Amino acid sequence: MTRRFVVAGHVQGVGFRWYAARHARGLGLAGYARNLDDGRVEVLAAGDDVATLERFEVLLRAGPTAARVRSVAREDRQDDPHESMRSFDIR
Repeated sequence: MTRRFVVAGHVQGVGFRWYAARHARGLGLAGYARNLDDGRVEVLAAGDDVATLERFEVLLRAGPTAARVRSVAREDRQDDPHESMRSFDIR
């Protein structure tokens, strides 16, 4: 299962992508975190367990200490067999 999260608030320049990557790797998730031009952060996470993705979402909503997360939009995505993600990257 793959989920796309778009995190809004004060989330750029505060280590949010590194925070997301550290927790995703710790949970065994693959995907990426990247800054968007409008100040939000996009996080794509893939894993086999829905409960793990839900735990990851809770962590995204909390964010690192310096962040102020205002909202997290979530969408479930169909797994794309052409995009085999094996690690969690910061883009």
